[in-house]
Amino acid sequence: QVQLVESGGGLVQAGGSLRLSCAASGFIVSLATMGWYRQAPGKQRELVAAITSGGTTNYADSVKGRFTISRDNAKNSVYLQMNSLKPEDTAVYYCNANRSWRPMFNYWGQGTQVTVSS
Repeated sequence: QVQLVESGGGLVQAGGSLRLSCAASGFIVSLATMGWYRQAPGKQRELVAAITSGGTTNYADSVKGRFTISRDNAKNSVYLQMNSLKPEDTAVYYCNANRSWRPMFNYWGQGTQVTVSS
């Protein structure tokens, strides 16, 4: 059974840091593109950061230089280190696993709330 379990969200003041974790089961994270998405109230879900099976990373322009995505193959987990947080980073953050080659899949976690106060 596939599961993505996020943790690490919370309330933080502007300028602070949080580290989100996504623990995966039922598949191997290094054989998929793992991404972090976020959705703020009234807005569409957007990609924040992703890491491919080959280790290539990409980031939304709004978080470049502040957020870092990483992967621990031994723990089958993905992380999002968020520094210099801004109130506009407030959203529900979702972990995503996507594989565009067979066996194809697209999985979502349940989300974790991040609130940045000014």
